[in-house]
Amino acid sequence: MPVQAANFTRPLLAVAMVGFSAYCAIAQKAPVPTRVRGTIESVSGDTMQIKSRSGEDVKLRIASDLRVSGIVKISLADIKTGSFIGATTVPGPDGSQNAVEVHVFPESMRGTGEGSRPYDLKPNSSMTNATVAESVVGNDGHTLLIKYKDGEKKVFVSADTPVVTYVPGEKSDLQPGAKIIAFVKPLEDGSLEATRISVGRDGLTPPM
Repeated sequence: MPVQAANFTRPLLAVAMVGFSAYCAIAQKAPVPTRVRGTIESVSGDTMQIKSRSGEDVKLRIASDLRVSGIVKISLADIKTGSFIGATTVPGPDGSQNAVEVHVFPESMRGTGEGSRPYDLKPNSSMTNATVAESVVGNDGHTLLIKYKDGEKKVFVSADTPVVTYVPGEKSDLQPGAKIIAFVKPLEDGSLEATRISVGRDGLTPPM
């Protein structure tokens, strides 16, 4: 290689290597969470300290327009044809979709997040918000045909699957010891702000 060409190429290679290193550093950053699941340890002013289900300490700011919902347990029999539900499912060995949890939306929340998408509760889990078109009762649970605007899915709900619904909640429900799932957004300073929180009532852990 001529000397002049070599002298010109080396700076370009150095710039390329720096750029590639920066790209790798960005790619390796942990994804910003959109949900925090855990137990409230303390509340002070507009901040909460959470012990996550994985054991991490997480500090959340409380949004001024925070929405709070209570989560209460209901029975499998409360899932009716026409109910609008959210079902977290994982694929079974035979290709079926097995429910990990089901939450029944009150009528005022019908249509919330309608559709099916990957979910972060368990590996390979998905969340489907849809209307129950058909419910077949079996010896060990129910098989639901649920329909949403872009498709449909058959979901098996065993007798042991947690089934819950939403009830009105208040900020006063955010007490130490309460089990929550917080929907959060990152702020410019890198902190997390809770915009919506679902609180388990009577010691319940929100299963979604």
